[in-house]
Amino acid sequence: MGLFVFLPLVLPLTAWPVARLAEHHLHPRTATRLLTGAAAVLAVCSTLCLALLLIVGTAQLPGNPLPDAWSDPEVRAAVPYDEIAGPLAIPALGAVAAACGRVLLRHRRTLRRAARALAGLPDAPVAVLPDPEPYAYALPAGTRRGRGRVVVSRGMLDRLRPAERRALFAHERAHLAGGHGRLLLVVRLAAAANPFLRPLRTAVAYTTERWADEEAADRIGSRRTVARAVGRAALLSGTVPASLPAFAAAGPVPRRVAALLAPPPPAPRAWPPVFTAVGLALWSAVAGVAASTLASANSALTLYTVLKAATLLQDNL
Repeated sequence: MGLFVFLPLVLPLTAWPVARLAEHHLHPRTATRLLTGAAAVLAVCSTLCLALLLIVGTAQLPGNPLPDAWSDPEVRAAVPYDEIAGPLAIPALGAVAAACGRVLLRHRRTLRRAARALAGLPDAPVAVLPDPEPYAYALPAGTRRGRGRVVVSRGMLDRLRPAERRALFAHERAHLAGGHGRLLLVVRLAAAANPFLRPLRTAVAYTTERWADEEAADRIGSRRTVARAVGRAALLSGTVPASLPAFAAAGPVPRRVAALLAPPPPAPRAWPPVFTAVGLALWSAVAGVAASTLASANSALTLYTVLKAATLLQDNL
């Protein structure tokens, strides 16, 4: 395997420029799906890399439950610096498991709090809470009733004009229709598995909002109305309610308003030409993700072959 086994650990360093390019030069829908997919693949590859280092680098430690043949020098030679990388992989994998567990637990608790807040309200696609504080969010599926709902406070509705209300509801429904809650959970888990992927988490939080903005503008037929609704809702809500941080986040509002006041973004499936700076950078990012996947797959297959051969050799002795 050689040094290529470490490649999935360092490729996520390209996350920041990739995120910046995608969110500025692609349609929000395309950017969201590209960045989410890249984050998921890179996170899985880096975690697999740590697992490979753990297996090979700790097989020779006393008391290890792994087969004795896995500690042969021929096996350890498959991973460079195994005597250092192996023990370091133990706390690293433990940190990955703990961080992902915290993300999932926080997500579950947030859904439960939201379900309790909606208890007693009619089972309708839109839930209006009798709260004077202005806020609105799209509650993804996963609650007791098993489907997503738009949640808005009476304080928010009373402060918006009719056209702005329509834009608000169109925006939140776009979040539900696009499955943005699941996409955001994926990138949060990816960032927890590999801190180098945090720029992708931030970028997807922005592109999902932009995606919903564009869907709302298409639905009501006025980008300026959506821009006013986004700006007014942000000014009214001030800070996100502490109990629902993941669902009520509005992203960088000035950038969203500026994008809505500008011409529409390119078509969802349009990519910049390959022989341009932006196109070359984006395709290089895709190539990097593919390289990480192939390196991880090659490392896993090679390790499996080496370990199987060592086990069969021991059985025949």
